[in-house]
Amino acid sequence: MKIILQDKVANLGVVGDQVSVRPGYARNFLIPTGRAVRATERNLAEFEKRRAEFEKRAADILSAAQARAAKINVIIVKLTANASDEGKLFGSIGPREIADAVTAQGEALNKSEVHLPEGPIREVGEYQVDVQLHSDVMTTIKVEIVAE
Repeated sequence: MKIILQDKVANLGVVGDQVSVRPGYARNFLIPTGRAVRATERNLAEFEKRRAEFEKRAADILSAAQARAAKINVIIVKLTANASDEGKLFGSIGPREIADAVTAQGEALNKSEVHLPEGPIREVGEYQVDVQLHSDVMTTIKVEIVAE
């Protein structure tokens, strides 16, 4: 299915790109969330009229994400958890706990924005955790896990 992107989509394209995607991806995700429209003559003409508006909106979202990254980058998250004498946690610390701790410090963060590529944290220590606020904006926060 041919679509016109109205917002930047990771691994797909930027504002104004005409791309082909699977119909289900377009119908169930891109079109309902307002990130794309079908590539018809009418929609193409409408998009060209409003191109500057879409590009400005994308730039505003990017600058807001960069401002959030500057605020989040200085946050140090300290979490306490039950741990054995060797430093292994009874349970684990995942994206939800990290996002909740950052939100408790005053800066909103969703668990989907926290990336733990090696899986949940299972040991006491200090970690650098990646936070992706936008497809172009990636930052890190320091997470300290302390035994109770």
